[in-house]
Amino acid sequence: ERKDPYGNFNFMVEIGGITRAAFHEASGFDSSVEVIEHREGGKNATTYKIPGLAKHGNITLKWGITDDSSLDDWYQQVVDGDIVRRNGSIIVLDRKGEEVARWDFVRAWPSKYTLPNFSAEGKDIAIQTLELAHEGLRRVL
Repeated sequence: ERKDPYGNFNFMVEIGGITRAAFHEASGFDSSVEVIEHREGGKNATTYKIPGLAKHGNITLKWGITDDSSLDDWYQQVVDGDIVRRNGSIIVLDRKGEEVARWDFVRAWPSKYTLPNFSAEGKDIAIQTLELAHEGLRRVL
């Protein structure tokens, strides 16, 4: 049976307690495990490679500016010293709009917020960016 891969354009982002209709882009979904090299006396041919800490890159969300300020408000909470961590999900949808894959991230908080450049001669949508630090990403579907 042939299985076609899913497109990268049909997705949703859920963040606990915050509802957003759509995002222009979601990126930064990377994870790696540190490699610790250990050398043992008498074994000169090679080093042993042992897994260390898992590291997760920050998630970057981009969306057009609207009157919805829920993500802006969350970032401001962090700036004000009230670190509110939230769990969330990145969801891939098929062409019918049905969920086909899901990655959950845990204990996220906004670490960087970027407004777009504004220009009187511009004609693009004003896109803002929020970067989320988190403590884990796992595929659950």
